[in-house]
Amino acid sequence: MSNSEASSNGTGASELFQLLRDGEPRTRAQLAKSTGMARSTIAARVDELMRMGLIAPVAEAASTGGRPPSQFALRSSARVVLAADIGASHANVAVADLSGTILAEHSEPVSITLGPVDVLSWMLQTAASLLAQTGRDRHDLVAIGIGVPGPVEHSTGQPVNPPIMPGWDRFDVPGWVRQHLEVPVLVDNDVNIMALGERATAWPTTEHLMFVKVATGIGAGVISSGMLLRGAQGVAGDIGHVRVARGAGVPCHCGNTGCLEALASGPAIARALREQGADTQNGSDVVALVKSGNVEAIQAVRQAGRDIGEVLTACVSLMNPEVIALGGSMARVGEHLIAGVREVVYTRSMPLATGHLSIVQSTAAGKAGIIGASMLALDHVLSPAAFHSLAGRR
Repeated sequence: MSNSEASSNGTGASELFQLLRDGEPRTRAQLAKSTGMARSTIAARVDELMRMGLIAPVAEAASTGGRPPSQFALRSSARVVLAADIGASHANVAVADLSGTILAEHSEPVSITLGPVDVLSWMLQTAASLLAQTGRDRHDLVAIGIGVPGPVEHSTGQPVNPPIMPGWDRFDVPGWVRQHLEVPVLVDNDVNIMALGERATAWPTTEHLMFVKVATGIGAGVISSGMLLRGAQGVAGDIGHVRVARGAGVPCHCGNTGCLEALASGPAIARALREQGADTQNGSDVVALVKSGNVEAIQAVRQAGRDIGEVLTACVSLMNPEVIALGGSMARVGEHLIAGVREVVYTRSMPLATGHLSIVQSTAAGKAGIIGASMLALDHVLSPAAFHSLAGRR
């Protein structure tokens, strides 16, 4: 085969696939117009992708006269990815198709302190069960996306100095998993994958988005120009350890004082209410009090929102997001937390930055992490660079 033929076979099919991976049906004529390829070349590439099982004919398009033109679209059932959202005390594993649709999932309490081998072994056992449940096997699997509750060096997939993950520091998560499943393994911080999940669920065309998780800790996932912003060491968005004015002298577990997390996280709000005589041991107790209409709890949550808004005001000036979505367990208090955030951000930020800024509750909610983990895997395996690997799987 000549170099030109090799290039044509590989690059041409990949280019066509990138157009069709969004799932929208297109005719050969539409594909030719979009790519600039000759109709005969398009026909050959369509046949090639169909032989690979990656696309399939769909319902006929409307005809302008004569025989209706055939349409082709991504065959989402052709392969599957594995998604894992591993939290501090809970984990969720799912199998998704190439469109990101969750086919099967399982969630249960799993402590991150068990260490990487035990937690990842549980993940693999759960994955095997889910694959069997969906009638698939390891040969159908093309990638794995994993979210963990700590900083991750994106280039290696290794957690780096994670404060609540003993035994995980610099553990080669992708390398260990690939000893058991020989597919690409993508690992990221849990808030980053939540940002991906929120965008995929509610804001697919939004290029600039922040997802703020308020739970035991506080962190943000930042999407800028449609791409995750991870930073040099994978800690971009670590807003929980930004100092806020009201926090002078309040100690944080990181060793500093006045951190946002020490004032506005679930445990911090619970502690403040305990000092007022309430029986609040954790964030869930705070949520329960707010939902029962307790005025002191509502006021404490509203103040936590203002504290978060103080930090987000700086983020709005730096990042100029279109959307700020609040999620995590404390988002269950509803509009009270968001009201505090809006009060400060809309008051203190420049009008040009807030004129079209939406500050909203997460739409994906508890599903954000698992959806985002599947997006992490899909964005890799469906990319031009990974096309040949995808095509080579059964």
